[in-house]
Amino acid sequence: MTHIKLYRWSVALLLTLCSLLLFATPLNAQATGATIIGTVTDSKGAVLQNATISVNNESSGNVGSTKVDAQGHFSLSSLIPGRYTVEVSAPGFDLNRRTVQLTAGQDQDIAIALNIGGVSQQVTVQANSLGSIAAALAPMDASLEATSARTYISPTFIQNFTSPVADYGEAVAMAPGTFTLNGNGVGLGQSNTYFRGFPDGNYDIDFDGIPFYDTNTPSHHSWAFFPAQFLGGIDFDRSPGTASTVGPTPFGGTIHLLSKDISPVQNVRGQFAYGSFNTYLYDGQFDSADVLPNKRLTFQLDVHHLQSDGYQTFNHQTRNGGDIKVQYKISEKTTLTGFSGVIWLDANTPNFSATRCQMYGAASDYACTGALAPFANAGLNFLLTDNSDPVNFLNNQYNYYHVPTDFEYVGMHSELGHNIVVDVKPYTYNYDNSEKYSNATPITEATTINGSKTYNSLAIAPCNVPVTKKGVTAIPCGVDKYNSYRKYGETSTISQISKYGILRAGLWYEWAATSRHQFPSDPLKNWADQALSNFNEQFWTNSYQPYAEYQLHVTRSLNVTAGTKFAYYDIATKQYADNGKTIGGLGTNNPNSFITNGGSYSAWLPSIDANYRMKSNWSVYGQVATGSVVPPSKVFDYAQGPSGTPVKTLPKQQRNTTYQAGTVLKLKRVTLDADFYHIRFQNSYSSTLDPTGEPVYFLQPSSITKGFEAETNIYIAHGISAYLNASVGRASYVGNLSVNCAPANCTGAPITVTAPSGLWVANTPSDTEAEGVTYQRKGWDVGVFNKRIGTFYADNGAYHNQATINPFNQTNAYFNYTIRTSGRFDQTKLRLSFNNLFDQHNITGDSITGTALTQSIKANGTSYTDPFTTAGPTPIGGGDNISVLPGRSIMLAVTFGLSPKR
Repeated sequence: MTHIKLYRWSVALLLTLCSLLLFATPLNAQATGATIIGTVTDSKGAVLQNATISVNNESSGNVGSTKVDAQGHFSLSSLIPGRYTVEVSAPGFDLNRRTVQLTAGQDQDIAIALNIGGVSQQVTVQANSLGSIAAALAPMDASLEATSARTYISPTFIQNFTSPVADYGEAVAMAPGTFTLNGNGVGLGQSNTYFRGFPDGNYDIDFDGIPFYDTNTPSHHSWAFFPAQFLGGIDFDRSPGTASTVGPTPFGGTIHLLSKDISPVQNVRGQFAYGSFNTYLYDGQFDSADVLPNKRLTFQLDVHHLQSDGYQTFNHQTRNGGDIKVQYKISEKTTLTGFSGVIWLDANTPNFSATRCQMYGAASDYACTGALAPFANAGLNFLLTDNSDPVNFLNNQYNYYHVPTDFEYVGMHSELGHNIVVDVKPYTYNYDNSEKYSNATPITEATTINGSKTYNSLAIAPCNVPVTKKGVTAIPCGVDKYNSYRKYGETSTISQISKYGILRAGLWYEWAATSRHQFPSDPLKNWADQALSNFNEQFWTNSYQPYAEYQLHVTRSLNVTAGTKFAYYDIATKQYADNGKTIGGLGTNNPNSFITNGGSYSAWLPSIDANYRMKSNWSVYGQVATGSVVPPSKVFDYAQGPSGTPVKTLPKQQRNTTYQAGTVLKLKRVTLDADFYHIRFQNSYSSTLDPTGEPVYFLQPSSITKGFEAETNIYIAHGISAYLNASVGRASYVGNLSVNCAPANCTGAPITVTAPSGLWVANTPSDTEAEGVTYQRKGWDVGVFNKRIGTFYADNGAYHNQATINPFNQTNAYFNYTIRTSGRFDQTKLRLSFNNLFDQHNITGDSITGTALTQSIKANGTSYTDPFTTAGPTPIGGGDNISVLPGRSIMLAVTFGLSPKR
């Protein structure tokens, strides 16, 4: 009934909006005096609150000025007929002018947009306009215009309160309900971020509005794209967003990464940093200011080099990167922005994990078998043809990544007539990962190698030599792995602004080509590949999302935004014969034979939200939004016959509906934002084999996630502030799982599995807390932050809660001093950072390697294997692979600034 009422309300609202659009033309006043009324927004259509309006009569001079109200509206009346110049200014925004001709009795309605570089300026403007010291000094904060749970991570936080080598995942780690894990040390490997129980792949990440993600699954590579050197701020939206929030996974939320604003001051800066794990960073940046006489062209250039041994044994890496951002003003109303970022990454990340036994030895609740080497992270003892230094020989020589990436866009922002603003941004980016690693398996008990030798210690056999363990013979070998894709796409938005509201419509489109393979290969024979692969495939994807939404100014204090987008995705695959690990030999075992397949997915994703300004410094909001997840390409990975077997039923998309409400308050010395959320979402994919051997794909049972989040910044005195945030929540499975009967000999009755009650969704903490104290005054930026993660659970791919991860916390401290003068050494800075200050080594994850519990179920007399069970957790032995907090790291950085005298 609630959904019916919501639907009727939405239909009524849309009809009202259409009626308003029909009459959205200014009416002539009956009085003889003329009036100028209007709305001021930023370039994205969000209203500004502190803009100043100055009106000048071109004949008689200045007439007067005014301020916009809380909704960005202004009005100047009793003007004599004539030609006027309307000048709009706001701190942090470019000045904009508009010329209007007034006649007697005329009301002239105009809308003016100010160009800005990103959300950072909006937040700064808001803080300045309200006189909130706490907001101006907040390391993270929310906007009074928010319609969902949203935290803005400021440039100040990224530049002063993260490590110089941090990536974007570590920059958001202190946000409410969020945690980020990286076992090799901050910024030194692939980090994984979780919030509200959503793992990577269940939320979007974009850069300047452009979604980026992997093609085989919508996850991300933090170490290969957008390091801290590229970032100017992060707008973290923990919701599916509005209809205009585009991307493959508007499901859990979106991390909006923002490029740096181009400095108006010419400057040259060079940075050198050295720290723990033999980590070096060299960075240089040049800000051009206005390089042409007409002051239309500006640019910013940054290049850096990073090298580190990493915290983990033999997990060292080298990264070279650079980015350039250019802006050119074609006219006062049209601006071009170009960006290019390039990364060249080489790493020796081993393909092994430490077991609990290697880390801690035997304990009362589990046993360890065989002779185990002491834990040295990934370092193990190996038997190879050259055994002089077996650890180095395998780990250091035969495990490495080579990952070049690039990311480019050109954006045009133009203000047309009739209060229309157009933004168009074509883009391309590439990911190219060449990876080789030894596919060795540690031997921990009596084993026969090559039919004769027996070992009772940890060992690895040479490649292609038979190894017998417990009567099972296998041939270990290396792996030649490759994953590459190139994407082309565009985002476009057209906005029409009036005193009644803002109409937005747009489109995201993207095409991608992917090539992936994994071949068994011999590292001792110059990586000679076997003829048949583990998998070898190419695929092509198309994504497009048209959308429309209307932000209605219902009253001076109330904005309501309603809209929808159509999310469409299709994929075409070409898979070559393999050795049976993925699709099989296609009847011929000819590596050149292949089969083709494909499918498409679509979903309508409506949303509606409202923001009500209780006072100029206090707002409340509510939102109902829907999201989806693009299915992974692995849904086509199943055994094929000689002629191929088409997919009978593609799995449905993951869907969710999010309800949330919150408030934002900004006082002079205190900021506060808080929200409640309730999310019903479908979990990731699993499969079971039907009697023909074909997998039946299905979504795991639905879950309910609900909780409360809050954050505050309290200004104490003399530049000292206290920042706090906390979250409490629960994500648990609900309802039953129903799977359609797929095989031809089945009459269609569904397979029904009862979801275990009370079990938590993996990696969902019961609570999180962050505490920080900052001192920001007279060139000093000092901060100490602590993040605590409450209890959560780990699964082995089903919902069993086999492992419990106990609470852990990490404390970081940062000391910065910046020369802030108008001299030549302006912006020279000293930075000292401590990550994991107290050198904690708590367990943060558990990749369970034990056998999953299963049970046999039947539908219409046909047997299936149920990968889920209510039988209870699997007892954990010593073989589970665990991850821990990386040890304490200390970095000292010096940034030399060289500016022209001003």
